[in-house]
Order: sequence, then C-alpha cells, then structure tokens
Amino acid sequence: MRAFAKVALALAFASGSLALNCNGHTELCDRKYSNVTFIGAHDSSFVGRLPTQNQLQSVTDQLGGGIRYLTAQTHAKDDAIQLCHTSCDLENAGPLQNYLSDIKAWMDGNPNEVVTLLLTNQDAIDVNKFADAFKTTGLDTYAYTPGADLTMDEWPTLGTLVSNKQRLVVFMDADSETDYHADTSKVPWILDEFKYYFETPFDTTDPNFAQCTQDRPRPEDASPDGRMYLVNHYLDIELPFGIRMPYLAAADTTNSVASILAQTDLCYNQYKRTPNVVLLDYVSKGDAMKAQDDLNNLG
Repeated sequence: MRAFAKVALALAFASGSLALNCNGHTELCDRKYSNVTFIGAHDSSFVGRLPTQNQLQSVTDQLGGGIRYLTAQTHAKDDAIQLCHTSCDLENAGPLQNYLSDIKAWMDGNPNEVVTLLLTNQDAIDVNKFADAFKTTGLDTYAYTPGADLTMDEWPTLGTLVSNKQRLVVFMDADSETDYHADTSKVPWILDEFKYYFETPFDTTDPNFAQCTQDRPRPEDASPDGRMYLVNHYLDIELPFGIRMPYLAAADTTNSVASILAQTDLCYNQYKRTPNVVLLDYVSKGDAMKAQDDLNNLG
C-alpha cells in the first residue's frame, strides 16, 4: 500500500468513517467482553494424538483458525513453569515461556484480535513467576488490567480493548476448592477465574451433554448470578480401571453445531443467558467457528 493510502486509512479509522473490526466482525466491537461467546481450546498446549493430548494443531494454528480463548495446564518442574498434563511425567509440552512467545508473535501480527488465556496453577506457583514469564516474552504489554473487580456490566467492549491495546485477558484457576492462587495485589492483570466465572462439569462421558449444572465453584459457595460461565463441552471415553481419555474418534460429532447448540440451549434455558465460553478438545474438528457465530448471532 502506498504511503498516502496508509495515511488515509488511518484517518478513516480515527474519524469513525471506517468500522473497526474486532475478532473478525465489526458487530463485536460494540459488545462488552462479558456479552461475547468464545469457543475455547481445552488444554491448547498439548498437541498430538496421544491420550494425554487434546488438540491436533499448534497454538498458532488454533489462533489462525479463529480460536480466541486458550487454556493451558502448568506445573512446577526444575524451578521452572512447565506445561504439563496432570504430571510432567505423563506429558510435558515445554516451558510456559515458549508457549507465551508463540501467542505474542501471533498477536503482534493480528492487532484487532482479543485473546483470553486461562492458566491452571495446581502447584501454587507464586504468581510473580507467571508475571516474569509474560514479561520475558513481552506478552504482558497486551494484558488488560481492570481498575477494580468488575461486575458483568462493567467489562469493556472488544473495541475498547483493541483501541487501548489491552487485548489479552488472563485468568488463573488452581483447580482447587478453596484457593485459586491468583493475587491481583501482586499481579493486577492475572485475574481469579472463579471471581468472574463458574464452570459446568468436565471429563464428561455422556455424548449428549445432557446437563448444564454449576460444578466449580460449588453452588453453595458462589451464586451463578453476576458471573460469566464456561461450558465444558469436550467428551472423554472411559477405559478399564476408571481411566478416561479424550474421545478423538467422536470429535466431529461432539464439535458439531448440533451438539454444541443442544447443550448451550439447555444452558440458556437454565440461566437465561448464553454461555461466555464453550470449551472443546480438537477444535480443528467439527464446526466450532460456525457454532461460535451462531451463539453470537452473527451472519
């Protein structure tokens, strides 16, 4: 593009005569973050066809395919934060820093995209160590920092996040009943997941996903009212001795529009609002992006 054309384009955006595009759709720019449904990649860092792996594409390819909500498990090993599935002896996808570098490189090249990252912290690693990994890669420069705890109505729009260049929303989940190990007094942009979300049950073996009950935090500990919610829509197959593994052979059906909408319709009937996240294994299978458009009422 010639220099004068670039200047004209910049002026058009600044004047509002050319609509901003947010996550692929101009319509999403005016939507609050808490009023958008994201298809998420469950255990996005574990790539391959082994029983301990949940995706078939790299995180870069997941983002390139339209995924804007990523989850990853972390554990402490050799005084570093590693991406490990339950145990580093079972599956180790390498240092967190490498994974964050891939996300940073993709976001650098895609300036109108809002990405969410949900990290587990079962080993209660000091949150400052996570911040150090983000800072080493430069990904912290994109992180959204709320000024205070937000109600659902107080979240910014996607357009605001894009315009302010705070396009990365980071949550932490310790997979614990009592302590989620986020500490915004230390790192204000790593947010406690369950202050903002509740989740439905995971490790489901029912291919009909015939429930949308609140699982975490427990209903007796936290009301679903005022929280966004995440639907775990990934299917496991149960093997002898109580072993469960991701059901790759069923992924096309599990990730079909019909299957996703059947569960989210059930959820809507129960909570009177659409889920904020639908988490899938093998996001490259099925029709995840079509389901996402349908859930966001996009043509």
